[in-house]
Amino acid sequence: MLLESFKITSLAMAQIFLLGGIGYFLVRRNLLGDSCLLTLGRLSMDVTLPMMIFVQISREFKFSLYPDWWIFPLMSLAVTFAGALAALIFLPLIGKGRRMTEFVSLAAFQNSGYLPLALIAAMLPREHAGPMFIYTFLFLMGFNLLIWSFGVYMLSHAQERKFSPASLFSAPVVATLAGLLAAGFGLNRFLPDFLMNPLKMTGDCTLPLALFVVGGGLARINPGDSAGSRQVFLLCVLKLLLLPLAGLALVGLLKMPYLTGLLLVMQLAMPPATSLSVIVMTGNNRDLLISRGIFFGHLASLLTIPLILSMYFTFFPAK
Repeated sequence: MLLESFKITSLAMAQIFLLGGIGYFLVRRNLLGDSCLLTLGRLSMDVTLPMMIFVQISREFKFSLYPDWWIFPLMSLAVTFAGALAALIFLPLIGKGRRMTEFVSLAAFQNSGYLPLALIAAMLPREHAGPMFIYTFLFLMGFNLLIWSFGVYMLSHAQERKFSPASLFSAPVVATLAGLLAAGFGLNRFLPDFLMNPLKMTGDCTLPLALFVVGGGLARINPGDSAGSRQVFLLCVLKLLLLPLAGLALVGLLKMPYLTGLLLVMQLAMPPATSLSVIVMTGNNRDLLISRGIFFGHLASLLTIPLILSMYFTFFPAK
């Protein structure tokens, strides 16, 4: 069972790797420049992903079917703070100053949207994929609230950037709230197909486009020299092994429902968020660990994600 689950998750990761490889190739061959990559990233974050979220939630979500929907944004907050708190254990080995802040950010914020969505689409049967998409969108509401507010603030000099409450309402968050309102008040019944179908077609571009951007983003990252290699190794051990293993133990202890437990373990197993590199780049801040943490975290996750998920499917099979 373990080997079969590992095979399934490895094949899903291989599909994601191939899509990301296209973006990597385009950037390495200078067919896609930094400005174009940033534009595609904003397109996926501000246009296609919000449309995907709105269509999926407004059409599929019902409060009667998901009475515990509020758990998932709170789970996102818990996962982020768990990563940040766990990073404190390693801080005596990391150093002080900006290196410490970057290590905590890498441990706290994971690639919580594009990789999990692609894995769900490639790995789960349709009856499980639909609810998992909803769970992930609700999870992203909490994640986006944090990374585009406190995450930006952490990686920026306090005197240069002040926290703004408006930063809490990114496009994916607004799309989630709009979808919940449309579903909750029955407004989705008045949304005609000639409007929703183009939104769906645009939203369907999200996963391949986003994986191109992730792959391209990794291509423009310079892993650097051996400086900081100890910190990057500790980061991979913490984020890709210790945290997801703790998640597996928590699922068993709390006897979580199958899909809820899968979401928790999957999110804990994800590598650091590529958005952290964008935050550092656009803020013109010095990059000590962010690039190497993202690059080597994604590289190591090609092995650790199939390992962790195959353990989940073996120990907690669907009923």
